[in-house]
Amino acid sequence: MEQAIFQRAEQLLGKEAIEVIARKRVIIFGVGGVGSWCAESLVRSGVQHLTIVDFDCVDMTNVNRQLMATTNTVGQVKVDALKERLLSINPSAEITARKEVFSQETAALFDLNGYDYIIDAIDSLKDKALLILMATQTQAKFYSSMGAALKLDPTRIKTAEFWKVTGDPLARALRNRFKREKVFPKRKFQCVYSDELLQPHGEGKGSIVHITAIFGFVLAGLVIQDIIK
Repeated sequence: MEQAIFQRAEQLLGKEAIEVIARKRVIIFGVGGVGSWCAESLVRSGVQHLTIVDFDCVDMTNVNRQLMATTNTVGQVKVDALKERLLSINPSAEITARKEVFSQETAALFDLNGYDYIIDAIDSLKDKALLILMATQTQAKFYSSMGAALKLDPTRIKTAEFWKVTGDPLARALRNRFKREKVFPKRKFQCVYSDELLQPHGEGKGSIVHITAIFGFVLAGLVIQDIIK
């Protein structure tokens, strides 16, 4: 069955590439509107060893943009609902679901050196900054999602090195934080972002699935492209 699942991917990438993809270990922090679609894309592309980290439960307001969020999964732990979905795609995959928040208090619980790829889809500025600092100290390849809210135009989604991201308030806030605290990432890393910024209708920062999903798919694409280089 597994061979049939990845037949089309193998026709595109080659047998050796599929075997290499299957050996890589990937961890995703945050499996909301961006991270959930990234996880699905990776598993459908042959990633066999995936850890997903999120502390939250599925809320009705998640249904418009998060992969595992449906009216049937509201109230379920996000990583558990997503794990079930991923295993329905490839039952042989090793999916580790961790219902935890990545923060100053919990960071020591994560062995970031145990992964080939670290993906940041965290919303919290403080926790995101910490993950960036820690991930860039490892040998793992690191990719980060900037803000996907208040966007509508998919053609404005792009990638750039963190210090060259333009028009994104989250990237600007992160850079200001690093400069203020005089602590900086140890190396360069690629980000997915959009320079579009719409005005919200009412309170909060709205988002829509074709934007969040593309952010997630681009992150997954960066991983797969790097593996097969």
